[in-house]
Amino acid sequence: MSSWIPFMPERASTFAWRVDALYFYLLGVTVIFSLLIAGLIFYFAVKYRRREPDEIPAPIEGSLKLEAAWTVIPFLIATSMFVWGASVYFSQYRVPADVMELYVVGKQWMWKIQHIEGQREINELHVPIGRKVKLTLASEDVIHSFFVPAFRIKHDVVPGRFSTIWFEATQTGRYHLFCAEYCGTNHSGMTGWVHVMEPADYENWLSGGAAEGSMASLGEKLFQNLGCNTCHRSDTQGRGPVLAGLFGREQIMQSGETVLADEAYIRESILNPRAKVLQGFQPIMPTFQGQVNEEQVLQLIAYIRSIGAPAEPAQPSGAALPARAPAGRRPAGQPDRKNK
Repeated sequence: MSSWIPFMPERASTFAWRVDALYFYLLGVTVIFSLLIAGLIFYFAVKYRRREPDEIPAPIEGSLKLEAAWTVIPFLIATSMFVWGASVYFSQYRVPADVMELYVVGKQWMWKIQHIEGQREINELHVPIGRKVKLTLASEDVIHSFFVPAFRIKHDVVPGRFSTIWFEATQTGRYHLFCAEYCGTNHSGMTGWVHVMEPADYENWLSGGAAEGSMASLGEKLFQNLGCNTCHRSDTQGRGPVLAGLFGREQIMQSGETVLADEAYIRESILNPRAKVLQGFQPIMPTFQGQVNEEQVLQLIAYIRSIGAPAEPAQPSGAALPARAPAGRRPAGQPDRKNK
């Protein structure tokens, strides 16, 4: 539905109406109080003006009721803004369980999107209408910001970490995608389109690509090419933890802290494996920083997620940490395996 208000973007997601309602509430309170204060200033300036040069105004005693009113009323209005805003915020950033997952990597100056099924896009994002979509965001270089005005979603994409946001499109069409954080010379050209399609049309579009295979299959090939399977075996005899059923389970570190094996933990374990060492294993895995990019990290995560769902607790198991590539490829002085 096109907005009837000039200069307002379309409303094409379940968030749009909630964000706009909060915006207009804030705008209305601002306008009302601005006019009220300006009017009172003018009224008092006229009513209590000095009419004679030597006029002495009559003393005015304070009013407890008036002071209580102008204290309590603004407090209640400010509280309503906070509660309403917090409700919208948490609904946007608490990702529901039944979502379709996509991975987005920001890079100067483009958006690279990967679908679980293997389809890849650049500055284009195809999604079905009426389906909750979770975006896992990462950056290869500088800070970017993923912004779709029609959906009223915006999230900074910070290098060195994953962030997530979700939306549900409510009408088909094509909608602008922007980078809302100045990220370099061609920042203004870092734009794209989100295509919202009927479910049947989306499935037809999805079946027309993915010639290289799914993200999980690409991650499996990378896992083997890097020699990760030499340490992370399917039995308990490997020098690295068993990865089957790892994702989504609580892991106990050598420090005694408990860490959830989610995307962020697995990414850290690949790029900075000694940051958190799993109980029962030694920190012997070298870093893969500089050997795999953010897209490949996401593929490895997709593969690790595919090889097992959380099962009943067994022996301590660590994050999905690829082992070092074959000995001929490792830097001198570094071991070729890691355990967490």
